[in-house]
Amino acid sequence: MSGTDAAGDGTDGVRKRATLRTRHDDPTVVARAVRPDNTDAMGTAVTEDRVVTRIERPTTGGLRSTVDDYVVNLRVAEQVAATARGEAATVDPVREATASDGPNDSDITTDDTHDT
Repeated sequence: MSGTDAAGDGTDGVRKRATLRTRHDDPTVVARAVRPDNTDAMGTAVTEDRVVTRIERPTTGGLRSTVDDYVVNLRVAEQVAATARGEAATVDPVREATASDGPNDSDITTDDTHDT
């Protein structure tokens, strides 16, 4: 066990965090669709036209897996919302999530500064 692994679980004790902000025509519907799959380490809210989900995990690998799963759920929720409106989903929420509003403004943020 290393000196930075106080928990003895292979982590460095620093929680890894990600915040995903995605734009939707029906953000409330999309948020309601993805919330049932959220774990205790996740929180989803709606702000204006965006679904904002914060994810926290003890490891970078766990964070990546959770984000991957969430993105799949988000795509399905957007497709279902579009179908309910009687139209095909025309916006890829993942592409929207990685779009930047400004030259130094990212819509996906993480507090993870460690490679594991």
